[in-house]
Amino acid sequence: MVKSVSSRVVARWLLFMPQLPAQPDYARVKLWRRLRPLGVVALRHAVYALPNTPDGREDLEWVAKEVEAAGGTAVVCEASFLDGISDAELELRFRERAAQGYHDIATRARAALGDSPAATSLVRRLRIQLDAEIKRDHFGAAGRAAAEQALNALEAAQQPALTATTGSRVPNKKPSGALWVTRAGVFVDRIASAWLIRRFIDRKARFRFVTTTRYSPRGNELRFDMFQAEYTHRGDRCTFEVLLEEFDLMSPALRAIAEIVHDIDLKDERYNRPETEGISQLLHGLALAEPNDTKRLSAGAQIFDSLHAQFSTATL
Repeated sequence: MVKSVSSRVVARWLLFMPQLPAQPDYARVKLWRRLRPLGVVALRHAVYALPNTPDGREDLEWVAKEVEAAGGTAVVCEASFLDGISDAELELRFRERAAQGYHDIATRARAALGDSPAATSLVRRLRIQLDAEIKRDHFGAAGRAAAEQALNALEAAQQPALTATTGSRVPNKKPSGALWVTRAGVFVDRIASAWLIRRFIDRKARFRFVTTTRYSPRGNELRFDMFQAEYTHRGDRCTFEVLLEEFDLMSPALRAIAEIVHDIDLKDERYNRPETEGISQLLHGLALAEPNDTKRLSAGAQIFDSLHAQFSTATL
């Protein structure tokens, strides 16, 4: 007897189709402000597309609940296109949208180089804008490197004036017993950053894992490696690297670990350390074997403790 086995083919795209009541008018503006940071592409009026990922699905489901709370309706569905647009054409739209964002940042940064010096607030806004653009760049659009170079040049040009008025940079004061919040499903950068936090920044740190970029911190909570976090990617630096800089943790052993985390997380092969591939395989295996985030951090800490001991010995 031959058994029939059906397999579900996962569609490549998510579609979001909201319908809002005619009033109030600001509801549509609010909706777009929620959709834009996700990096959606509009296919037609009130039909938006995202790549089909768990994070994308969750983000759209949250927006759908907000639409319903405003008196409207919203549909989130998986989609495969048969006619009218191809996967390649839609991917190109995503790339073009992100590339335009990078171009705008680079243009503003280059124009500000003529200021003497550029306003600190402008540099901060452009850095936040670049971080947000990287988050919603789903297909590695052209222009990111140019935007980063232009913004880095602007920051470098501004640095002498900052030093003259504020003196040398003072590292952040280390918190104690804070509740550190990050996205659920922790992997390379979040595992390494949590280890760094508890080992060198906040020995009494507690961790909470959330499932949406909508999270807003309360009380003494601090966010890391998530959208609009206090500590997250900045330009071409991963969260682990940002934490090292913010808390003035510059030992050779930690820098070596940062290079490994950077290459695994950003996949740009900047440092090409010989240990990177092996650590990557270990962390991928850990993610597959352990679904619980707390246990995943605990097991990951052992990996990074061992790495730190090895690099510390090597640098003696």
